Amino acid sequence: MSETRKRSRRRFGGHAHKKQRGARELEVGAQGVLVTCNMNERKCTSEAFSLLSEYADALYGPEQPADTGDSLSEDEEDAEAALKKEVSQIQSSMKTRQQRFSAAQSGANNVVFIHTHGVDPEQLVHHILSDLHQTKKRKSRVILRMLPVSGTCRAFPEYMEKFLSVFLERWFRAPQRATYQICFKARNSSHNKREEVISAVAGLVGKLNPLNKVDLTNPELSIIIEIIKTVCCVSVLKDYMLFRKYNLQEVAKESTNQSTGPQEVAKEPTNQSTGPQEAANQSTGKQEAANQTQEHGEGEKAETESCNFTAGNGTKEAELE
Repeated sequence: MSETRKRSRRRFGGHAHKKQRGARELEVGAQGVLVTCNMNERKCTSEAFSLLSEYADALYGPEQPADTGDSLSEDEEDAEAALKKEVSQIQSSMKTRQQRFSAAQSGANNVVFIHTHGVDPEQLVHHILSDLHQTKKRKSRVILRMLPVSGTCRAFPEYMEKFLSVFLERWFRAPQRATYQICFKARNSSHNKREEVISAVAGLVGKLNPLNKVDLTNPELSIIIEIIKTVCCVSVLKDYMLFRKYNLQEVAKESTNQSTGPQEVAKEPTNQSTGPQEAANQSTGKQEAANQTQEHGEGEKAETESCNFTAGNGTKEAELE
């Protein structure tokens, strides 16, 4: 009797936890936005579509509706024909909404990837955070962070080095120069060590221009490297510390609980690590990268623990991220 029950459970209930195979998956060559959330990916996707569409329409203008290719004449008064025409118009409008943004399975829990088409993800997300930073309006409930992804490659050292040596030229190749930090996180991937990746990226930036310097307190640019399974997502962001590591929840509540917002933004890195001391002790790119590895390593561990053990507490995880 017990064996029969076990078999029936395996047969009829074993597939309940499998993911649906209809959605696209994150692949090399993609461009878009990584969105992190707390245990509710479906609502996170809905909020991300709404937020991105709202600001994309304001920044780039509304999308032009596609030609429906409707063969029905305007003079038709038949009810059935009118109904078909209305349905086709609704379907075409849904397609046009998905042209600019489309969702994909990221390959990690509590992470959603939104493909962007004809939109600069860095510009769009910076515009969103800039507006939230100024207005202090909370426009999301479950979204924590929105990280633009300007380029992707295979998450193996030889592919990453080849891709990043070209990708980073826009910001760091002489005569361009900037202070920077490197933020690394790997999800569902164990074939890349944090120390090795950060050291390699710092070496590439140093080769592009020796005047590029690491600054963990108030960097001009932040190099974001997010690895999910075998895909490496890369972007170079401005105002990363000012916008609370691109955390929508923290940016929106900043001035409501803290009267001295700008001073708090300046103090935040020093509370997490000895940023000024590290910046003073870093004389070469690899030494700076090693010091930075310790700082970001501790931060990422805290974030991972929060996802595993306190995922239901949105406030706590938002602070950790």
